[in-house]
Amino acid sequence: MSGPKDAGGLPEVTIDGDALVLASVASPAELDLLTDWLRAQRAAHPEARIEVIELPADEPPPGVIASLVEELESGDDRAVVPARVFWVPGGLPTRVKIVGLISGRDTYRPPEMLQRRILRRDRSRAKVVAGEPAKVSELRQQWQDNTVGDSPREFARFVLRRASLAIERMELRLLGPEYKSPRLIKPEMLASSRFRDGLEQIPGATVDKAGEMLDELATGWSRFSVDLMPNLGRAIFSRGFDPNVDYDPAEIETLRHALERHPAVLLFSHRSYLDGAIVPVAMQENRLPPVHTFAGINLSFGFMGPLMRRSGVIFIRRKLDDPLYKYVLRQFVGYIVEKRFNLSWSIEGTRSRTGKMLPPKLGLLAYVADAYLDGRSDDILLQPVSISFDQLHETREYAAYARGGEKTPEGLSWLYNFIKAQGERNFGKIYVRFPAAVSMREYLDVPQGDGDHDESVKRLALQKMAFAVAWRILEATPINATSLVSALLLTTRGVALTLNQVHHTLQDSLDYLHRKGTPVTESTRRLRTLDGVQSALDALSGGNPVTRIDGGREPVWRIAPEDEHEAAFYRNSIIHAFLETAIAELALMYACRAEGDRLEAFWSQAMRLRDLLKFEFYFADSGAFRENIAAEMAWLDDWEARVCAGGADLDAMLHEMRPLMAHAMLRPFFEAYEIVADVLREAPPQIDEKDLTQRALGVGSQRAAQRLVRSNEAVSALLFATARQVAADQGLLDPAPDLTERREAFLVELRGILGDMNRVHLISRQHFLEREAAAQAAADPTV
Repeated sequence: MSGPKDAGGLPEVTIDGDALVLASVASPAELDLLTDWLRAQRAAHPEARIEVIELPADEPPPGVIASLVEELESGDDRAVVPARVFWVPGGLPTRVKIVGLISGRDTYRPPEMLQRRILRRDRSRAKVVAGEPAKVSELRQQWQDNTVGDSPREFARFVLRRASLAIERMELRLLGPEYKSPRLIKPEMLASSRFRDGLEQIPGATVDKAGEMLDELATGWSRFSVDLMPNLGRAIFSRGFDPNVDYDPAEIETLRHALERHPAVLLFSHRSYLDGAIVPVAMQENRLPPVHTFAGINLSFGFMGPLMRRSGVIFIRRKLDDPLYKYVLRQFVGYIVEKRFNLSWSIEGTRSRTGKMLPPKLGLLAYVADAYLDGRSDDILLQPVSISFDQLHETREYAAYARGGEKTPEGLSWLYNFIKAQGERNFGKIYVRFPAAVSMREYLDVPQGDGDHDESVKRLALQKMAFAVAWRILEATPINATSLVSALLLTTRGVALTLNQVHHTLQDSLDYLHRKGTPVTESTRRLRTLDGVQSALDALSGGNPVTRIDGGREPVWRIAPEDEHEAAFYRNSIIHAFLETAIAELALMYACRAEGDRLEAFWSQAMRLRDLLKFEFYFADSGAFRENIAAEMAWLDDWEARVCAGGADLDAMLHEMRPLMAHAMLRPFFEAYEIVADVLREAPPQIDEKDLTQRALGVGSQRAAQRLVRSNEAVSALLFATARQVAADQGLLDPAPDLTERREAFLVELRGILGDMNRVHLISRQHFLEREAAAQAAADPTV
């Protein structure tokens, strides 16, 4: 019964047989529009038998349900045609729309008292939209296959839900994919035979309790929220950032085509509370389908709760210890995936307070995997999303955490202070990247529809998928100027550098990034010039963490000891780009002092360093890691033979390696490990985490005061938490006969690594002096 397309590009539905029109009308003006449309249909097809049931905007009364039951019994070949008045967006004041959004009303449907006046002025503001017809026999078969209903009234309600969804699909084609949103989640799920069967297996579970939990999870996008929330998010971050987010257009088009074929989970890196606002902005700006973002229920405070729920946010409990809640959440995720809506959350689970990516969280990902394994989709895409910033005001908060501070609880006053801080100064640009998606089908290569999945196999596949996503995020994240300059100034231990010194010291790092093909920002490319370096320094010294010192012959810049934790956040965000070369440097230095087979010592130490740092950074698997280290060394001629030769050859190789990065990137982590290892030497066999952290903070503060550690940033509760994981992994937190000896050996090993790092730093210092002399000679040939 589909004919030519109308002016909006939709197939125009015509009625030319026995049909039942389910017409949603909510006002006299809408009834007039519907009447005109039906009159046109009957005039065009006088032979057609058309019956109409008018449906109110809210829950149909029993009399309407009874009429529908009677009409559905009149013949299985009858076509059911849903129809509704569609109001073209526009015309209402924003304040009215905001009130409607919070209250849950249709924010684009004009108030009833204004509708006739609007239509007299502009008849095109509203039109009747008809959904794709379906035969009663087809609907009855779907009902029997998918629900537990067994009465004519339940069938009638099922037909109403199908009609509503059919209309939503047609309106979506008018509005565009960015307005796509799930509807009728609760009634559809509660009527599902799949859902009811599982519910019966949970002791004490009831349909009412499950319904309350679905209300708690409820989400959706109204037309207005699709427009409002990205604009609101943009208004917040634009107070301190360039409002033009930096995208890769080719990645956007690839993502657009991928989302047309499969549902996706957008997994983003998490450095700021802004991340949750930036993803909807990115989707809206690029006319991509909206995402439904998971957030902790602690963020559902004040008016923000209902506002965010109607803007695609799904609030979940922090503790999933209720079997019924876990089941409802799992089925909720499965429903969203089956209906091909997109989900989003941080793959790290929470904000990184150190700047480097945290280990991935697998909880929600396991529910998505269950949906795939249950046959709800032929594939689900895990879409990595890299979000990075030139600067963040939250780094001050993170520095306080590192010194042992507590998190500020979220609330309206917290939100006010966050938005206020966002407008304090210019924080630069925001960069969003969408690298290639990870296919769930490729990792979960097991027959679908089999409920008895091997959990250990599934968990291993989940870990591999999550690491693949995180790895792609890291590879796609562009290196910015803020991080490179911060990394450089942190190595000087508070000694100030001139503009020229910063400029010529950065060039080796820029050469390395270019050689490796690492993505960089425009601000990083500009570091090739003095003006670009000046801009980066000015941006960092507009506030913490860089201090500019004037009054001498020329300005100089430094990072003061009290600002090192804040600067470390930026440096940590780029360690991944230099991690393998830094490990190669330390392995080479270890080979210098090793006895016997030096090449074997090199590889042994490289793998050992990988093991010690595995809780801090993402690494390729063992085989790929060895290949990557070999590729780093391949820049040196005949490197394996020279390592075996030892002596002057090894020393010459270290001088040839540029840039030398081990001290700049890894020192704080090993210094933090060494502090914890020193504390453990005198600690009881079993010591709780809080006690260990407090002791380490005390010892670390003393060492920093005595300048026995190179950087204050090593004295960090955040780094000590990872150091404790390393100690536990080495078996140093459990009683054992040789525990004292092994703790002592671990401390000696760490001090050996730090000694190697000191030697790398000395060679790097020689590089600096050589560049300094060359720069002076170029400026004044008489020198």
